[in-house]
Amino acid sequence: MAKCDQGYLCEVCGKEVPNITRSDLYLRFVIGEIDARQLLSAPERHLECNPTLAQFIVAPKFTPVQVEGAFSKSELDPSDVQAREELVTRGWERLQEIRSLGIPINEYPLEEFRSVK
Repeated sequence: MAKCDQGYLCEVCGKEVPNITRSDLYLRFVIGEIDARQLLSAPERHLECNPTLAQFIVAPKFTPVQVEGAFSKSELDPSDVQAREELVTRGWERLQEIRSLGIPINEYPLEEFRSVK
């Protein structure tokens, strides 16, 4: 397989992130935390390898992730947690559908985070 056809390596565990449905990098892009230029330079991780983000995915098809200590959502304001769960879960759901949509990368983000051009 050509290098360009392979997933990127996770900076945490060192294993390949096989596609965007498991990608912390692309989830952060979809929810507006990074822009398209950063996709080429920001580190890649499996969703599970970034538990501080993954803990906010609340979906039946996603295995819940628990975080202990100061970064646990149980330590945060409940209204902030609810808003973050809503955003990150919508982003994760969008990530799951992107591969089947055949859309350009500038349409990957949730609508409120798409650049107006």
